[in-house]
Amino acid sequence: MSKKQTEQVQSEKPKMFSGRNYLESKLGKSSPWLTAITVLGVVYGDIGTSPLYALQKGFSGEESVPAVPENILGLLSLIFWALMLIISVKYILYVMRASNENEGGILALMALIEPAHPKDRSRRMWLILIGVFGAALLYGDGMITPAISVMSAVEGLKIAEPQMEHFIVPITIAILVVLFLFQKQGTSRVGWVFGPVMGIWFMVLLLTGLSAVFGNPSVLKAVNPVYAIDFIPSVGFKGFLLLGAVFLVVTGGEALYADIGHFGKKPIRIAWFILVLPALVINYFGQGAILLSDPAMAGEQIFYHMAPDWALYPMVIMATIATIIASQAIISASFSLTRQAVLLGFLPRLKIVQTSSSQPGQIYISGVNWVLMVATIGLVIGFQKSVNLAGAYGVAVSTTMVITTILMFIVAKEKWKWPLWLTVTISVFFMVLDLLFLGANYFKITHGGWFPLLIAGMVFMIIFVWRTGQKRMAPVEGKRKTSLKSFMLDLKKKSPERIPGTAVYLTKEIKNVSLLLLRQLDFMKVLNERVVLLTAEIMDEPKIEKDKRLSVKDLGKGIQQVIVHYGFMENPNVPNVLKDEKVLGEDANLQNIIYYIEYPRIVFGGRWGWKKFIAKIFSFMARNAANPIEFFKIPFDQVFEVGVRVHLR
Repeated sequence: MSKKQTEQVQSEKPKMFSGRNYLESKLGKSSPWLTAITVLGVVYGDIGTSPLYALQKGFSGEESVPAVPENILGLLSLIFWALMLIISVKYILYVMRASNENEGGILALMALIEPAHPKDRSRRMWLILIGVFGAALLYGDGMITPAISVMSAVEGLKIAEPQMEHFIVPITIAILVVLFLFQKQGTSRVGWVFGPVMGIWFMVLLLTGLSAVFGNPSVLKAVNPVYAIDFIPSVGFKGFLLLGAVFLVVTGGEALYADIGHFGKKPIRIAWFILVLPALVINYFGQGAILLSDPAMAGEQIFYHMAPDWALYPMVIMATIATIIASQAIISASFSLTRQAVLLGFLPRLKIVQTSSSQPGQIYISGVNWVLMVATIGLVIGFQKSVNLAGAYGVAVSTTMVITTILMFIVAKEKWKWPLWLTVTISVFFMVLDLLFLGANYFKITHGGWFPLLIAGMVFMIIFVWRTGQKRMAPVEGKRKTSLKSFMLDLKKKSPERIPGTAVYLTKEIKNVSLLLLRQLDFMKVLNERVVLLTAEIMDEPKIEKDKRLSVKDLGKGIQQVIVHYGFMENPNVPNVLKDEKVLGEDANLQNIIYYIEYPRIVFGGRWGWKKFIAKIFSFMARNAANPIEFFKIPFDQVFEVGVRVHLR
């Protein structure tokens, strides 16, 4: 990570929106109200499809309770207050106040609170570890969301045609395969319609829910928190376990925070309070009204029973489209999270493909895509029903929410300088809620909840091995380096022969000279007329302003040191940097540049043990990391690559 540490926590007056949303390429910059329509298709896909399975889970399975009025109203009251306290208060009004240069997400939050000084950073290693683990947990969520969402939508077919039940799993798999195959094409061409389509979906939720509520308005009593407070003691331990089912209605909370960089805070809040929250509450209450009228419906997909017979097939189609959009959003979020982790140095370089020239957020990472596809299809085959998948859902997100609360305590205390009593009060309140949901979800571990924890453990292990290997390589590489000051003094003494052209040496360190440059001088006794020592630094900020992008220093003898700064939400592109007239001047010919790149060839010594095992895995990861040529968008026909032997003990 960069030594530079951002000190900025945005106030409640953010930029209107970043312009990196689906509608901008079609409509240009717009008001937050129009941007709020786009928000529906990206931010609220996950939470907006929860009515398909959330309430059903509360009245099915081992922890279910009888569908008597007290239990129905109690469960609905818990759902209502979970939406209000977790989403409306915690995320919309509290967590979204903290942004790292208008970017959100757990990695952005972690980078925001990381101390600038190395000594303080080492003392806070526990914060880094839990932040990284929280990010790793989101990959498990990214695998479960498409599976449970699409399957729950397709299951509506068995209500219309019971004989179609055997085709639900194959149809779900077919839809998911097409969805993942489509990722490489990007969504820039069709993404701008996602928001309006989800807007229609939320209107459907609202209207069908209203129709059912009018049939039994007594269900509105569930707004009274007394029903929620009395529910758990009245049903005993099962009431506590049912918090795991209640949690399904708030699983999209982390998406709200992660997506503020794409849209800004105001459009997300407008969409939530004007449409999404009312639609969700009314739809859940509508399902409750049907249960009050017909308790025999308990355990079934009540959502589809709110629609008239003639609208059943259109509802299935609409629900399927909505779940595909929700799945698309979580897949895109996985790509974005991976890019952040790569640029912050937590993962090896991966090939990142930009799928849109106008929208930097539109990226594709093939390795992540195929892993998600295989895991998602495996979940569908293994669990067979969406209600079974609900048992695995929530463990990852509830753990991440606890971690977010811990990190937010540091932000409120150290960045906002809130009074300690206020910070502790707010943090304890949210932590109690988070731990209740976390405890209930962890009882799901034997019912599939182990899966996201396993995925998180694997991702965390990959990150640990990569970071450990990098730290072990640092002193080895340092012994081979020569300081820039010594190099320039030696160059003046030797005065090697200069040959035409420009050479760009990519180097990691600012104070040292690339070993490749030294070897060239030793063996070939020549040096290009113009030499650029280029270092790409990834900062702890999402985006770097143009006037802060470059640092150019003329060292004399035709040698320049260029330091280019990138944010962890940006795509590094070295040739674009060299176009700047401050580097090579106005008459620079980029076609005549030679890029010199060294990459390590790791060998091992010593006896077999834990360290050597880590080194072996690290070596495998380093060999399979994306080529720096692709990563930095360097033309292949202008590159001179040299392997450098690194001996790890």
